[in-house]
Amino acid sequence: MCDCDETILIRIGQILSKMSESGHRYFIINKPYNMVSQFISPDKVRLLGDLDFDFPEGTHAVGRLDNNSEGLLILTTNKRVTRLLFESEQPHKRTYLVMVKNVVSQETVEQLEKGVTIRIKGGVDWVTTPCKAEIVEKPAYIKPREHHPVKEFLPHSWLTITLTEGKYHQVRKMTSAIRHHCDRLIRISIEDLELGDLQPGGVKEMEETEFFRLLKIENWQSEASILPQE
Repeated sequence: MCDCDETILIRIGQILSKMSESGHRYFIINKPYNMVSQFISPDKVRLLGDLDFDFPEGTHAVGRLDNNSEGLLILTTNKRVTRLLFESEQPHKRTYLVMVKNVVSQETVEQLEKGVTIRIKGGVDWVTTPCKAEIVEKPAYIKPREHHPVKEFLPHSWLTITLTEGKYHQVRKMTSAIRHHCDRLIRISIEDLELGDLQPGGVKEMEETEFFRLLKIENWQSEASILPQE
């Protein structure tokens, strides 16, 4: 047997070990900067399909990160994950690592935690739900951005912000409300599902039971969740 055949067999074994009884597959990626959270687009943009990975047919993103945001993005062939995650009675926590201009005071962080007023769809003023925010050191696994690098030699702060609501561009609007422009926005976790040291463009396949356990979704095997796909 040639080395190429052995490599193929190893890869098939890896896929089968992750394959669920339902036949669905689950992935997390570290979405790079300047890439949209979709596989097709009429515009000339970087797509998820440009990642160096052979995703199975029917793979789609759960939720989204805008073009300028980075970090944890879930991909799956299971169409029900979006409903289970975002339409449940218990909202799921999402944590972001944020680099903002200038030095943030503890008083400002407390203001952020209590709630700030942002402008949402329809031009309506919205007071954000209380959240958890903290001033942190930049984690060692966060590398400088290759494209459009930010000027880290200028005064700045790194924060973690954990939300249970998800208005459009909410984190960026929240930091703007405290007069600190957002330079980098990286989603690092959804509940206990963490980005870890997965580098930009990296892909990790998850085993089904572990995937739902980390997301704290308990009803994924219920009758409503295993009905035939639309």
